[in-house]
Amino acid sequence: MPIFTARDGTRLTYHLRGRGEPLIVLPGGPMRACAYLGDLGGLDAHRRLVLLDLRGTGESAAPRDPATYRCDRLVDDVEALRVHLGLDRVDLLAHSAGGSLAMLYAARHPERVGRLALITATPWALGMPATAEDRRAAALLRRDEPWYAEAFPAFRAWLAGTGDYDPVFAPFFYGRWDEAARAHESAGDAETNDKAAEVFGADGAYDPPATRAALAGLPSPVLVLAGELDGGPRPELARRSAEVFPHAEVAVQPGAGHYPWLDDPEWFVGRVTEFLAGRPAGRTPS
Repeated sequence: MPIFTARDGTRLTYHLRGRGEPLIVLPGGPMRACAYLGDLGGLDAHRRLVLLDLRGTGESAAPRDPATYRCDRLVDDVEALRVHLGLDRVDLLAHSAGGSLAMLYAARHPERVGRLALITATPWALGMPATAEDRRAAALLRRDEPWYAEAFPAFRAWLAGTGDYDPVFAPFFYGRWDEAARAHESAGDAETNDKAAEVFGADGAYDPPATRAALAGLPSPVLVLAGELDGGPRPELARRSAEVFPHAEVAVQPGAGHYPWLDDPEWFVGRVTEFLAGRPAGRTPS
């Protein structure tokens, strides 16, 4: 796998999929190896995906200093990857917690960002966390699902802080609870660095007023894509986060959860490709 060296000497790995103009992809989790992203539903047929394993995840080495797992410290790794690739400007796609990393990168290096796609991105960097009520309201949309009666009590306890994460309520994170979703969910623990995840959003990681002020002048086009059934962020929170950017558009994928490329790959790839190509939404690709 391709390797580059971060500013502090940590050896980092990225994975290449597809052909075309490069698209740097930042995973979520937080601190989950990029393997769970796959080919993003076939997006690699349109762009060359450059999928970064954040430090301490996947094939990337762990740093000497665990404090460098903090989100704002990871910005330097994204910049080191851009330099390594020899690109003056980069298009970025970030999923979930990776959205906060992408926002901090854009705030610090606005001149280096071409287009920015935020996919079901948790806007912690903007001081807009998804609340327990957000997640509960989204969960109630699934009350007619066959797994709901068993899943909801455990999910409610988790939201209240009286229960641990339980795979029984994993279906709430997917628009379709099928074999592909089950396989995707089962790989999560092995792909995530839990100790690094605890540091990712530690004290000092975010300065929401400063980040919002910096992003208010971002010249780059931004896509904020939410899943209709996702609780973090719900579509309304995604719309609020989009208001921070001067050139943002919002897309809500019907029937999608937190991993929209699994729920409807064709819809997802079509919408993201339209954005990255600068085509108006809804126009048929040529």
